[in-house]
Amino acid sequence: MTAGENHTGLPPTVVDCALYQGGRRLPGPVGLNNVLDRIGPEAGRFVWIGLYEPTAEQIQQIADAFDLHPLAVEDAVHAHQRPKLERYGDVLFLVLKTIVYVDHDEITPTSEIVDTGEIMVFAGRGFAITVRHGSAPPLDGVRDELEADPHHLGHGPAAVLHAVADLVVDRYQEVADAFRTDIEQLESEVFSPDRPTDAARIYQLKRELLEFRRAVLPLAGPLERLGSGGTGIPGDVSAYLRDVADHHHRVAEAIASFGELVTGILNASIAQLSVQQNEDMRRISALAALIAVPTLVVGAYGMNFDHMPELTWRYGYPAVLTGIVVVCALIHRALRRNKWL
Repeated sequence: MTAGENHTGLPPTVVDCALYQGGRRLPGPVGLNNVLDRIGPEAGRFVWIGLYEPTAEQIQQIADAFDLHPLAVEDAVHAHQRPKLERYGDVLFLVLKTIVYVDHDEITPTSEIVDTGEIMVFAGRGFAITVRHGSAPPLDGVRDELEADPHHLGHGPAAVLHAVADLVVDRYQEVADAFRTDIEQLESEVFSPDRPTDAARIYQLKRELLEFRRAVLPLAGPLERLGSGGTGIPGDVSAYLRDVADHHHRVAEAIASFGELVTGILNASIAQLSVQQNEDMRRISALAALIAVPTLVVGAYGMNFDHMPELTWRYGYPAVLTGIVVVCALIHRALRRNKWL
């Protein structure tokens, strides 16, 4: 056994490796040294190798054994790919973007709402290889569910490809439901008079929704191709893949509606801010109108003219004050009636 290998002869980056026949897992460890011999010409027999963030050196041994295309291997190592489906000879290479919802008490201008990862699937004659990167969910549950359904697993690598795609799209739906809750919360806050509007929080939600959209929408084409039956996928599995494509379409529609809602909320927030500024300006103008009356009267008496008969009138001072109060009261009443105050 060489350095960097485990007891199965596979690189340590391998999460699981199993041989299946007729939809059932065969007992005993599976090593790379004998996996090709064990697959052999047996009908319905295939190996499923699961990898997590392999390096180029770690995956090269597997790539050589199964004659994987160098371009697909490079994509599987470096990740950061768009969702896509490629066919290299008899091998299908599917790239899926995964989305994980990041729990948070409330959205802030710097909140991280979603975290992306990637899953690549190689599906060829006699083998299925899954490669995970980043926050992509473990596939243990998928493997257990498939092993509990020998009839479906009996379709071979195509069943693995379907199960992985189904898991990813189901997670899309979960994240979409969580986004819907966040949007409803922000919507109620925007139209609530008790809480100030923060456009930065809405914009952050819009940015995270855009990241969600970039992960989900490009997968529509690959799922359509897989469900059409033109990629060598068995007819029974194609029907399942069409169902996955239908679920994906519903999520894509939800994301489109979310985008419109968030844009509407952002516009409403900006409009409310403008309305608030207008109301503030109206109040300031109303107060200026009230102050203008006493300012004008007092300013007139402060010009020190020689001939101002009311200055010698006994009731001149209280009369002027009374006049100021009456005029200010009338102006105040008019402003209140027109809802400027």
